[in-house]
Amino acid sequence: MLICDTRRVLFVHVPKTGGVSAEGMMRRACPDARKQVVPRRGRHAPLDRILDSEPDLAAYWSFGFVRNPWARLVSWYAMIESWNRRVATVDPDSPTGPRVKSRGNDMWRAAGEYAGFEEFVLRGTEELPRVARPQIHYLRSADHGQEVDFIGRTERFAEDLQVVQERLGMEPVPPGHRNRSTHGHYRDYYTEASRRRVAEVFAEDIDRFGYTY
Repeated sequence: MLICDTRRVLFVHVPKTGGVSAEGMMRRACPDARKQVVPRRGRHAPLDRILDSEPDLAAYWSFGFVRNPWARLVSWYAMIESWNRRVATVDPDSPTGPRVKSRGNDMWRAAGEYAGFEEFVLRGTEELPRVARPQIHYLRSADHGQEVDFIGRTERFAEDLQVVQERLGMEPVPPGHRNRSTHGHYRDYYTEASRRRVAEVFAEDIDRFGYTY
């Protein structure tokens, strides 16, 4: 989440959709941009919770980005694995043998206990609410009867970000890519079971945005 009061723009940050790069661009246009509402809701607060805190933000022009859900989970898992390798310590008392024990947030620590990507998809979407949240749930508020004004796609990030740059009065320039995770093509990570699980959990995103495997 990032709010520019001078230009009346609200960015709703869906995890792993290029949000760090979008934030960087927005901060260049809005040096006064703020990351929180009152009361605080967190960096990845969905639109409904943002508007619960500050209803006046409903009048701001709002935007967010979405991503192919199969690709998004691969990127998310790769980021967690990379972080765990950098900050983890060894847990010699693990019942399944020595494993890394992350010092990161609760979700990342839980994901670090999974045996691999397959378990991250199959168990994570059952046990970790944030992993299982459809992207459209970040960008729509049923309680307030509102959806963000513009939804861009990570797959055409530079093109769609230009819409935001123009709204902010910026000269369109190619964005940098920050917080990039390193991994192969997403189809290389899936079994039939994990592919079906993503299709079930993110059916709303797939239906709304026309994503395919």
